[in-house]
Amino acid sequence: MAAVNPIQVQKYLSGINYPAEKKTIVETARKEGANDEVIGTLERMPGDTFNSPNDVSQAIGKLS
Repeated sequence: MAAVNPIQVQKYLSGINYPAEKKTIVETARKEGANDEVIGTLERMPGDTFNSPNDVSQAIGKLS
């Protein structure tokens, strides 16, 4: 399963307060209507806490 585009993912994370735990990021994306592919990508990200949207994008980039 290919990683999704990090820019695509960010639209589901608007309003999130950083630093944020992976669990919070996944829950926020799900609440904002992210599809299963996006949720799966977020769940597979390395790391547990993210300090910024850039951290999330970098973690997604490491999956591909």
